[in-house]
Amino acid sequence: MDTAAENRRVYWHSRRGMLELDLLLAPFAEEVYPGLDAGTQQAYRALLEQEDTDIFDWLVTRIPVTDPSLAAIVERIQGYGRPPPVGSHQTLA
Repeated sequence: MDTAAENRRVYWHSRRGMLELDLLLAPFAEEVYPGLDAGTQQAYRALLEQEDTDIFDWLVTRIPVTDPSLAAIVERIQGYGRPPPVGSHQTLA
């Protein structure tokens, strides 16, 4: 399998036509997806097969995911790009 072609295909399918989802999924697909293990990549592809309204509910309004096989990838996407929690100290080098 051509990994670069697969990554482009996943990126393309991550563009949903709903701005809120595009802003979450496209950068995740471009920056994180290629480095995920095969099982997590499969979970992400399975997520992309879901309806936009369900994905929106899970990612944005945080309605609990009904499919346990998708719960971990939804949580990973929700945490992607978030700043560290207030109070966590990072030293600048």
